[in-house]
Amino acid sequence: MMIERPRRLRTTEEIRSLIRETRINSKELIYPMFVTEGKGVKEPIHAMPGQFRYSVDTLVEAVKEVKSCGVNHVMLFGIPYPEACDAIGSPAFAADGIVQRAVAELKEKTDIFITTDVCLCEYTDHGHCGCLDADGYVNNDKTLDILAKTALSHVEAGADMVAPSDMMDGRVAAIRRILEENNHVKIPIMAYSAKYASSYYGPFREAASSAPGKGDRKGYQMDYHNVREAIREAKLDDGEGADIIMVKPALAYLDVIAKVRECTDKPIAAYCVSGEYTMLKNAVDAGLMREEVIYESHIAIKRAGSDVILTYFAKDLARFIEEA
Repeated sequence: MMIERPRRLRTTEEIRSLIRETRINSKELIYPMFVTEGKGVKEPIHAMPGQFRYSVDTLVEAVKEVKSCGVNHVMLFGIPYPEACDAIGSPAFAADGIVQRAVAELKEKTDIFITTDVCLCEYTDHGHCGCLDADGYVNNDKTLDILAKTALSHVEAGADMVAPSDMMDGRVAAIRRILEENNHVKIPIMAYSAKYASSYYGPFREAASSAPGKGDRKGYQMDYHNVREAIREAKLDDGEGADIIMVKPALAYLDVIAKVRECTDKPIAAYCVSGEYTMLKNAVDAGLMREEVIYESHIAIKRAGSDVILTYFAKDLARFIEEA
């Protein structure tokens, strides 16, 4: 007689859903969005089918649609006028910068929770995430002050959370310090702690016009051969005052998410990045895979240990969750 029959708990959807180990809630999703200069802009992003660059006015309606899907969080990436960019990325911290104006407008006209990406690559004329020395080296310590001022400007515009993505050493501490000094003690920091130098970012760089003019970002983003280094980075950001630890990319780095999960009790975020999005989107659109693969892939991110998922599929996932 066979006593143990695991298939008993797979017989119907009712029993499968009853004992399901891993679930995604739409409230755990953050939808990344691109905001650009101009008026009346809703420009398709060729490298990311289904995604758009919005001007501030069209962004408001797009965010309302996101909220109507049951997704309560957006992440904003700013795209300034190219001629405004300079060596230190000063448009990033301008009071009337593209992200600052977008945040203020969204706060006035929606009740969405706004996280802002804090980096300089979209705002520098050389495309790197920090200030360059004469020899082309990204100067870590000179960059920290600019990143801190950028984060503060986002918060003063109304941002609910800031997310530094630059991978400069010590930037979480610098941002935490300036926020505390300006009485913004309630603002959480979601740190891109383990951000790898990945080819999966290709479509994003087209979307945000943020590719470096010379060289690459391997001198400050992480080597994708390493996982112990990710644990070290997570512990450093944890100690500097990060409230949420992020791993990026997500799908190709599930092992990293799992390892970081073991080393911190802070919430972990994972970013399903543009290249991962585009591969899945194109495969589904071409009829090579069923649309359910989107949901399955994000379950894998959650199962690996993430609490929060940043994904361009947030609206699609909200629909899957509702129908499940």
